[in-house]
Amino acid sequence: VQLQASGGGLVQAGGSLRLACTGSGDTLSKYTVGWFRQAPGKEREFVGGFRWSGDGPSYADSVKGRFTISRDNPSNTVYLEMNSLIPGDTAVYYCAANRALWIAIVPSLYPYWGQGTQVTVSS
Repeated sequence: VQLQASGGGLVQAGGSLRLACTGSGDTLSKYTVGWFRQAPGKEREFVGGFRWSGDGPSYADSVKGRFTISRDNPSNTVYLEMNSLIPGDTAVYYCAANRALWIAIVPSLYPYWGQGTQVTVSS
């Protein structure tokens, strides 16, 4: 599967953005999809993940209650809705996929990655 992440941009603190991860070459319903982010000088970190056949999305504590993952089957897309953004959310955001039966939080467990989209939150 190939992944294309989009939707990043510049937003003021308190604002919202919606990122999209669109799959091609295969249907994302066969995969676990994870969202990660990497800020300058920091390691890539798990933001949230989703499995079509699972119990529902899983989120990092730092974004729980502010970020929501959803899907659109016809467009083969997984969304990351980000609300109440803070400057600490500034990073390059990536979507990734694997065939695991659980939502992994370790980046190295995902073999498929999108190209990343920049999110900048100004104070």
